[in-house]
Formats: sequence, structure tokens, C-alpha cells
Amino acid sequence: MKKSLFSLAALVLAGFTTNAQEVKYEEYDLDNGMHVILHQDNSAPVVTTSVMYHVGAKDENPERTGFAHFFEHLLFEGTENIARGEWFTIVTSQGGSNNANTTDDRTYYYEVFPSNSVELGLWMESERLLHPVINQDGVDTQNEVVKEEKRLRVDNSPYGKFFENVKKNMFKKHPYRWTTIGEMEHLDAATLEEFQAFNKKFYVPNNAVLVVAGDINVPEVKKMIKDYFGPIPRGEEVTRNFPKEDPITQPITATAYDANIQIPAIVAAYRTPSMKDRDAYVLDMLSTYLSSGKSSVLYKKLVDEKKMALQVGAFNNSQEDYGTYILFGLPLGETKLEDIMKEIDEEIVKVQNELISERDYQKLQNIFENQFVNSNSSVEGIASSLATYYMLYGNTDLINTEIDIYRSITREEIKEVAKKYLNPNQRLLLEYLPESEKASE
Repeated sequence: MKKSLFSLAALVLAGFTTNAQEVKYEEYDLDNGMHVILHQDNSAPVVTTSVMYHVGAKDENPERTGFAHFFEHLLFEGTENIARGEWFTIVTSQGGSNNANTTDDRTYYYEVFPSNSVELGLWMESERLLHPVINQDGVDTQNEVVKEEKRLRVDNSPYGKFFENVKKNMFKKHPYRWTTIGEMEHLDAATLEEFQAFNKKFYVPNNAVLVVAGDINVPEVKKMIKDYFGPIPRGEEVTRNFPKEDPITQPITATAYDANIQIPAIVAAYRTPSMKDRDAYVLDMLSTYLSSGKSSVLYKKLVDEKKMALQVGAFNNSQEDYGTYILFGLPLGETKLEDIMKEIDEEIVKVQNELISERDYQKLQNIFENQFVNSNSSVEGIASSLATYYMLYGNTDLINTEIDIYRSITREEIKEVAKKYLNPNQRLLLEYLPESEKASE
């Protein structure tokens, strides 16, 4: 009876997501190459205006890392028509909020306003694109801001350099090998002309997607977009030809030290395909099976039952060109790092040789259905998803159809993908240790 109820709940949820969650949108290109996506939702008087630029850390000069993230900050400094320091004041005075974020692949700016301020949002984003003021005062100010952010989030944060050490050992050729926040000495050494050239190259309409989502009048917004963005000149085309990584065929071993930790960690990392590859979706499901929640395989075994680990996990870091699949554990008490890795490997071997149970498979489907519903539950989230699916996946309609990919993944596929990618000869094994152990060695 319990199994029947479980299956019935899954069917009801699947029916709900199929029928009630479709995101309607319209997309088109301006003459200058800017892609536009509009989503109308008049259920609440709120609108999100956003622009995603196809520029991230991977687009940087290896001797000038951190530029894309730096511009995330720098392009709030002001424009020819927005005085320095006034950006946030203008937004908050209209009851709005705004933010930005950067990854290795893209940079995203957005404002959330009451819907009667949609024109203000469009004007501000057009100002950021057409009239940014990039001068030495702004560069010097934001340099200090970024340094403080790095000190807070990386240098003085426990396990703050964890991913940095994974990246530099996993990637030898591709620009994923450096961090998004970059090296501070690179920013210090950069000239004003270099910052201006970076802006001219990447922050152009033909390297961007504009999304307006929420309580809008579509014909009116289209006219505003034409008025504010149409006159912006097209930039030179951005071309990319990144070097390909050689396959990992022998284990890579490395050690890193962190002055901010007392408990070491063991990390196993595997290079995996682009986020656009079907196997990346399967790896998402596999990481959820292994470590999502207290009932997951690794948590239940290593934390609850054997009490060998304080924390254990698996996550699939999907990116535009490559992914990185990471398994990790923090030991409890006198447990050795190699013993934690041995236990994790045992579970990987099981997944490679046995199908996960039907119940666990259905649980995974329910988790991904729930995530799908939540991701489309706010206008702000929809705007971000529309931009991402267009720019990084090349398929805007994934906002509606991506869940069908997860639904179609079989238990057999999970087994085969684990066999394909998660083998000891294909990985980095990193010991992440307290700085004190380096001194004792």
C-alpha cells in the first residue's frame, strides 16, 4: 500500500509539472545582435530586467585573471548619465533590488523592480552597456573591494581554496584551470587601457542576452527595448578556440594546505563532459543519489552508521566546456583519509555493477521534479533560467523541457555513466590538509 501511495504521489507531481509549469516566452534579435527574451506574468506587480554577457573567467588572459569578476563590480561604478555611487541609490529609491554574479562562463546583472519601473531598469542596463565610465578612480576603488572579498571568501575562509586546488590540478590547458576571482597581483598589474579593452571586446550587444520577465505589457516593452538598446553599435564578434584537455588515464595525486582548517579532507575529482551533454544530466542524478540528504547512500553509511566522517558528499559541477565531478569526505576522530576514500569507492563500484533500487530511482525522480517546480516559481528565477538556457545551452526551451531529460534517464544509464567516468585511473586524488601538518612534515 505504501509503495502504491508513493507511486501515486509521483504521478500526481509529474502531471502537475507537465500541465502547470510551462513558461511562455518570446525571443528575437535586435539588428545589433542582442538577443531578447520576454516572459509575461501578470500575477504580481513585479518585473525583472537582466542582461547576461557571454564572458567569464575562461575568457581572460592567463596573466590577467580575475577580469570578468572585476567587471561584475566595476560596471556598477557609474555611467555618463548615472553619477558615481548612485546606481544602488536609484534602484532602492524605486523599491527595487539588484545584484550580479560571475562564473567561468558568463556574467549576469539584474534588477527587480515594481512593474511600473520597468523602463528605469531597461534604461539602466542600456547605460551600463553603452555609457560605462571606466576610469582610474573606479578601478582603484573596486580593486580594494575585490581584495576584501577574496580575503573574506577565500584567503580567510575554511576550505576556501578547496576548489582552486581541484581546478589547477584537473586542467592543464583549458582556462578553467584558474579561479573566477583571479589573482590579485594580476589586477594590480593591469593598466586602465587593459580594462577598457576588455570592456570593448566583451560587453557588446552581440555578446549578450536581455531578459525582461514579469508584469509587462509586451508591445510597450518591445518599443522601450528598441529605443534604449537598438542604437547601441554592434561589437566585433567574439571568437573562442580554447585548447582541449588530454584525457586523464593515470591517477593524479596532489596535496594542498589550508591555514584556516583543523580537519583535513580527501577529494576525488573526475573530468566530465559539457553541461550540454546528456551524461552531465545523468551525473547530476548520480550525485543526488550518493549524497543528497541524510538518507543518501554516502551520508547514511559514513556519517550515520560507521561514524567515520563528519561530512561526505558528491556534486557535479557542470560547465559550458567541461564538468568536474567531485567526491569528498571529512574524517571523524582518528579515521584516516584513505579509509574514507575506500568506503566511498566501494559505493561507486556498487553503482557501476548493480542497478540502484526502483525505490531509490523513484525518489530521485521526485527530487528533480521538485527542483524543477521550484526553479520556475519566481519571476527572478525564470529570468535567470531563460538567459542561461539560451546562452550556455543554446536552447531556451530547456526551461520547459529539461525535466523531460531527467525523466527519461534510466537506472541502466546511471550504472553505465558511473562506469564511464568514475574510475580510479581517471581522477585527481587530493589530500586537503591543515597548514600545521605541512610544518610538522
